Amino acid sequence: MLQKTTAMRQLLTTLFGGLISWWGLGIIAALDTSMILFLPLGVDIMVVLLASRSPEFFWVYPIIASAGSVCGAAVTYYIGQQIGEAGLEHFVSKAQLDRVHQRVDDKGAVALAALNLIPPPFPFTACILVAGALKLSPPRFFITLGLTRLLRFGGEAVLAHFYGRRIIRWLRSDIVEYVGIALLAVAIIGSTITAIQLVRKTRARRKASRSQNVA
Repeated sequence: MLQKTTAMRQLLTTLFGGLISWWGLGIIAALDTSMILFLPLGVDIMVVLLASRSPEFFWVYPIIASAGSVCGAAVTYYIGQQIGEAGLEHFVSKAQLDRVHQRVDDKGAVALAALNLIPPPFPFTACILVAGALKLSPPRFFITLGLTRLLRFGGEAVLAHFYGRRIIRWLRSDIVEYVGIALLAVAIIGSTITAIQLVRKTRARRKASRSQNVA
């Protein structure tokens, strides 16, 4: 049992060791608001872990995570601009699109960006895509997104700063290692499925566009 636990710890260290850093946080945060990565609460967990390990720099990690999120969202927003409102149906379900449309009609870009405070499985990436397709005000959208992300990650970092030692002890437990491996498997499988679906949807959109041009 001890050897098995040690092997799991080594596996997690090998897979995540390099990413558990300030630059890894920025990369994961950017991918988190992209259309490919599937890692629910992954950025939140990294912020807590890094702030717990280095409590003297706890204030830095929310800034890095928020900046990475905005950069990734900018790419998704640009993709939304390119596909336009007519192409959204190939990437966003009708039910999600109707809900986002209603939110936009009620309060606009600020309210849509503020939806990122809602934890997974809320499909916030779809909101970014819709914001781009509808050409909502980029300054309002991204400023609100950055501030709300900073609020969310900042709150987590503050808690980690005060309770970091307890968190570190808890993260070293065997149960957390099992959970970590399970989350890794979910992330790999989910990201693979998402990537395949994205490729299929892109091909379907191109095929539909060609058919319209021929007609």
